[in-house]
Amino acid sequence: MSRFTKCWHPGMNDEASSSSSSGAGVLCKDGLLWYRDIGRHAFGDFSMADVQANRVLEDQSQIESGPLGTYVGIYDGHGGPDAARYVCDYLFRNFQGGNVTEETIQTAFRRTEEGFTALVSEQWNTLPDLATTGTCCLVGVILQQTLFVASLGDSRLVLGTRDVNTGRITAVQLSTEHNANVVAIRQELAELHPDDPEIVVFRQDIWRVKGIIQVIFLYMCPLRNPSYNLQVN
Repeated sequence: MSRFTKCWHPGMNDEASSSSSSGAGVLCKDGLLWYRDIGRHAFGDFSMADVQANRVLEDQSQIESGPLGTYVGIYDGHGGPDAARYVCDYLFRNFQGGNVTEETIQTAFRRTEEGFTALVSEQWNTLPDLATTGTCCLVGVILQQTLFVASLGDSRLVLGTRDVNTGRITAVQLSTEHNANVVAIRQELAELHPDDPEIVVFRQDIWRVKGIIQVIFLYMCPLRNPSYNLQVN
């Protein structure tokens, strides 16, 4: 897939960009709201929006499109913007060639995880706080009339479908959250860490990883059935 727009990095500069790549839509800022107006990709229109909840916007998003397909990534950062920015910079690059399968998606996720882990190790002495950042990762790829979905973290991907007869839009959930409140996730963590009785702790009325956070970060849990094939009509 040839790219037509670079990663979207709202929050890195004070001034919103007034220019855009071909078809990408214009990046605008309105208070704490960052958004792109309607743009074009290989299969139709798109728009994006982020609301800045913290002093620094921790989240990243991107859309890459060309004649062969369209890639959309949403990265919900935690503890700082570093992990989300790294994923935005490298995950798409780690997809090899134009072929998309469950295996190539897993490989791209794994290479990105390994790359960020190596970066944390390299900068441990100067930037130890880098190790405390993480990100959820939600990816959709449309290729040859097939939609591939990959999810890691507690974000949720929802597909809106319009009934051609009634015009009614139906929401279809395409991913399952990786959250410590989910029984299966707690069981998986316990199996992965049999020597750590406090890998999940019930604190403040919810289950938390190490008693701290609910979400399973990008580099804390292996991939779980990340891709689904849906025919797009």
